[in-house]
Amino acid sequence: MSPLSGGRTRIFRKVITDMTVIYLIIIAAVFVKLSVFVHGVPEVCVDIVGTIVSETGVPNAVAGILLRNRVYDTVFEVMVFSIAVQGVHVFLSRHAPVKFVTYVREETSVILARLGASVSAMLCVELALRGHLSPGGGFAAGVAGGTAIGLVAITSPPEEMQRHYERWRAKTAEKSVLLLFLVLTGIFLHRPDWFRGDMAALFSALAIPFFNLLIALKVTIGTWTVTHLFIRYRGLL
Repeated sequence: MSPLSGGRTRIFRKVITDMTVIYLIIIAAVFVKLSVFVHGVPEVCVDIVGTIVSETGVPNAVAGILLRNRVYDTVFEVMVFSIAVQGVHVFLSRHAPVKFVTYVREETSVILARLGASVSAMLCVELALRGHLSPGGGFAAGVAGGTAIGLVAITSPPEEMQRHYERWRAKTAEKSVLLLFLVLTGIFLHRPDWFRGDMAALFSALAIPFFNLLIALKVTIGTWTVTHLFIRYRGLL
């Protein structure tokens, strides 16, 4: 082992040790706080779920929390996902694209993968449009949409996927959806009454279904970008 490699190993071990100590201190502090101060907090008899449902007007309390009560957290979650996608692009683009890409060509596997992609795509639309009325939402819809694209990608020639990626301008679309989400979030934060909805209507709450749709598009296109980059620079998904 060279002196440089040995020095890096020692630094890495020191960082891991320091992080472990910090995490243990934080965990111990949390346990001390819970054991000492939790008994002095008065109990509040409030139906939190019922309150959120009545305030948002949508039966899915999780959607009400993510896209109304804690919309700031959701904004930063979307931004973290965007940063992760950009990090993958920066890291992989340093390498040269591979000349040979491995993908599934067996006919039965291709048919089953395309069938699964169709089901995932329909599930994506269902979760995005009705995520405020039933379990689902933008993030779950984005995972379903990304799964559909992944299944198509592993059964298609890389040239075809590259043409589709450039044709739909996925890279520009991802940034546009993110910008639109941030702008509309800022606008809707000044109009909380727009978050009010009717449980019996599909598009009753103006903001929440639209936010779900934007998040679904963002996660789906971001997953498409990551899949495209791994196939192009690694040769195998």
